[in-house]
Amino acid sequence: NKMDRPSLEPLELLDTIEKTLGVQPVPMTWPIGSGDLFQGIYDMSTNKVILFTKEKSGGKKASSNILELDDPQLESLIPADILAALREELQILAEILDPLDLELVKQQKQTPVFFGSGYNNFGVQQFLDKFLEIASTPMGRVNTGEGGEGKVVAPETEDFSGFVFKLQANMDPRHRDRIAFVRVCSGRFEKDMQVTHTRTGKTIRLSAPSKLFAQRRETIEVAYPGDIVGFVNPGAFSIGDTISSKKNIKYEGIPSFSPEHFNWIRNPNPSKQKQFKKGIAELREEGAVQVLWSTDDYDIDPILAAVGQLQFEVVASRLQTEYGIETKYETMPYEVARWIKGGWDVADQMKGKLFNAQVFKDGENRPVLLVKNIWALGNVQEKFPDVELLTVAPLG
Repeated sequence: NKMDRPSLEPLELLDTIEKTLGVQPVPMTWPIGSGDLFQGIYDMSTNKVILFTKEKSGGKKASSNILELDDPQLESLIPADILAALREELQILAEILDPLDLELVKQQKQTPVFFGSGYNNFGVQQFLDKFLEIASTPMGRVNTGEGGEGKVVAPETEDFSGFVFKLQANMDPRHRDRIAFVRVCSGRFEKDMQVTHTRTGKTIRLSAPSKLFAQRRETIEVAYPGDIVGFVNPGAFSIGDTISSKKNIKYEGIPSFSPEHFNWIRNPNPSKQKQFKKGIAELREEGAVQVLWSTDDYDIDPILAAVGQLQFEVVASRLQTEYGIETKYETMPYEVARWIKGGWDVADQMKGKLFNAQVFKDGENRPVLLVKNIWALGNVQEKFPDVELLTVAPLG
């Protein structure tokens, strides 16, 4: 996304994906230039060049000018250096990349990659068309609920079940609403049906279901496995929740991975403490950032834990624009986080015996060990050889 802004070279981006995620990237489209010189995309499946033109207002829109790569018109439409770079990059890709293999995609060993700019509608249609073509049909999910452990709930099962995979606050700033996005996993959803919220055991009426796409929202009456339904969330749902017409259906939640950057976040304006707490709670719920707290009663400010520094900038910006809160960060001297297997019974035995490390608690009240660096982590493991330290939060 955001190819209309300065970025890494496309080949560097592919290399980063492979090194970071451990999957082989296979581009479905390829950018022509970037930043202010972004010209459009090359569709790898049709071998067509799709160009974009500026509007009078200064924005851009998708042009109907679709050409072959060897069309002589390209010489006058695309700067010579960018066109030469495109042809050279496509030759390199043809030599080094394997074709897309959907079986490898399902095994999470390969992933399709699309380039474009969502804000300006560059390459979006190509992504949507290809997604519809290659997306797999709904699959069964393993039931971890009482009495159903290990059994797969098939999509065609009569009982309705759904999984909360995303929360989003303030999608409509005028109403300050929060939306829970639910994937229908089995059965048939019907508007106003009553379901069991597995985590709390409460019965919930699912009213005002919506289908959302970008800024568009429309009410729906029914939905089937694979469909995504949005519900206004008054605080009832969390990411990873299961809802079902049958009480014993429960799906495994979404894991939290080990962050690498940690900042205290301070609210310098005590009169806005209520809005500050609300903003932090809602952003944590939707997964914008992980939040930790000190185990000491006198340290009441939260700690933000992130995989990258950009998450801190996003949180600060959203707290200011959506909640009216100016915040300050204080960097913490830690680079490694590990969850302590065995919970507080084990963590309490480690307190007072740690060097360059400290125990905190996460949003689910699980003990998290923050360590200065990877070498200090090795020292902790030597001192406590029987304690298992986890890079992924345990699912309960």
